Amino acid sequence: MKKQNNPKRILIANRGEIAARIARAINELGHTAVGVWTDNEIHASHLEFCNEWVHLEGNTNSSTYLSIDNIIRVAKNNNIDAIHPGYGFLSENAKFVERLEKEKIIFIGPNSDAIKKMGDKATSKQIAMKAGIPVIPGSSDAVPNKSSAIKMATEIGYPVLLKAVAGGGGRGMRVCENSSDIEKNFDVVVRESESAFGYGGLLVEKYITNPRHIEVQILADKKGNTYHFFERECSIQRRHQKIIEEAPSPFIGEREDLRQAVCNTAVKVAKAVGYDSAGTVEFVMAEDGSFFFLEMNTRIQVEHPITEEITGIDLIVCMIQAAFGEPLGIPEQKWITRTGHAIECRICAEDPITMLPSPGTITGFETSFPQGTRFDHCIYSGLKVTPDFDPMIGKLVTKGIVRPVAIRKMKAALNGLLIEGLKTNIPLHKVIIDNESFINGKYSTNFISKEKPQDLVDIGIYVTEVYQKIAGIEAVKQGI
Repeated sequence: MKKQNNPKRILIANRGEIAARIARAINELGHTAVGVWTDNEIHASHLEFCNEWVHLEGNTNSSTYLSIDNIIRVAKNNNIDAIHPGYGFLSENAKFVERLEKEKIIFIGPNSDAIKKMGDKATSKQIAMKAGIPVIPGSSDAVPNKSSAIKMATEIGYPVLLKAVAGGGGRGMRVCENSSDIEKNFDVVVRESESAFGYGGLLVEKYITNPRHIEVQILADKKGNTYHFFERECSIQRRHQKIIEEAPSPFIGEREDLRQAVCNTAVKVAKAVGYDSAGTVEFVMAEDGSFFFLEMNTRIQVEHPITEEITGIDLIVCMIQAAFGEPLGIPEQKWITRTGHAIECRICAEDPITMLPSPGTITGFETSFPQGTRFDHCIYSGLKVTPDFDPMIGKLVTKGIVRPVAIRKMKAALNGLLIEGLKTNIPLHKVIIDNESFINGKYSTNFISKEKPQDLVDIGIYVTEVYQKIAGIEAVKQGI
């Protein structure tokens, strides 16, 4: 591969499938991808995609991927020009970005001011309101105590949502139907928020009945240009965490006026905060199509592949170009078009019925996918999935010219994915993909609680299927 005139050394401060994904983008641009390995993951699979490996000393997340000092030390010792954080860990840590700015190391992500403003849900809500963007009725700042929370809830009407000011990833959230629920849940959410985010401040917001979780992918450069890449539907969730996403949204469907309204609003949010990288603006959409600003994720999202599939644009490559002040090669918004439909199933090492993490060692891994399938993963036979990291081990993506084709391909792809040695949520995905409400695109964030797909998972049948596949694979290997 022909190198750029001024290739950069880019450290990937992450692991797993997203680290491998970033490394491929770095290589495509002619830069040097520098991966890290830690003491509790010395055979990390993402390293095979990197040009160089460096040791990030430590055997806990706090001493490695979450240690600003250690990451910067490694970067300086290895002449690193830029750092890509992926998602999770330090990807939305304004203090980390401020340190990098002082050290003259480029952060492949937004500026620290944008991260700081949008990382605080109270501040981001105030910015949205000032910009004339619709927000969910409720407090614009942290409520000081239970009585204040109950007073606010009485004013806006139940049900309400207690939500961590500094929250994310579905943590620090409780729906309350009455004042008794607030009494019961307030201190619980405060403790959960303090533990997860280091700050226990809570917002009280009106809870939208049967809400749709709609998010818009945006990208901005350092020259003042901001673009949207259409919306994603992320309403299939468990514990407020997404497990299936699709683009475009089946709820918005052919309503192009609604699509343009929500996408243009996302661009307005990004411009209001001086955004200059890839990010996602999230909305709650009501049954009547009205929508409200929820938050902005100042990083690349887990579900970015489905946007890449329908637009044909590599968002990670664009992030890197934006960080270096390079042109993105997009003349104007109208040049960004979409084709077809894409669905992503997050493949997690978790019990398909309880939906709780299920660590273990992968002892077998085989795939047989239809055309139009993409699998971003970090899986290999012998991989130890530990409680140290998020249980997601891969992202299965299918694309079809229309939604029914994407669904058909996903069914085939799920049937063609064999992971042996631990429990995964593949059986749950199979049930959901077959569900009538999902097939018709008529679902909300209440899907799991309402449809209860976990109750239809038959572990006995699943285990039989797995062993039949294993037997077939062995028969082929042995020439039977």
